[in-house]
Amino acid sequence: WNGYVPLSMPNTFTLSAAYPNPFNPSTSLDMTMPSEGYVSIQAYNLVGQLVGTIAEGNMSAGTHSFVWDASDLSSGVYVIKAQYAGSVATQKVILAK
Repeated sequence: WNGYVPLSMPNTFTLSAAYPNPFNPSTSLDMTMPSEGYVSIQAYNLVGQLVGTIAEGNMSAGTHSFVWDASDLSSGVYVIKAQYAGSVATQKVILAK
């Protein structure tokens, strides 16, 4: 290998399925990104109102883990929206209290 250490870097932007889902009061998700950049991960109710910011700012390439604590919200369906470099990933999550 001539002194080189192979590294595995993601080549696409992905947002993993939240786990657990349904959840109470928090859920976890992973995001992978192929290069450094600005990321915004936010949660919305079904009316489209922003109810929480999970992460926001510049992040390095690789996989990042997040926990969304929704203990101050009521039971219902929410949408998690992740944005990175012009790409958007969304998913529905259910808060069951």
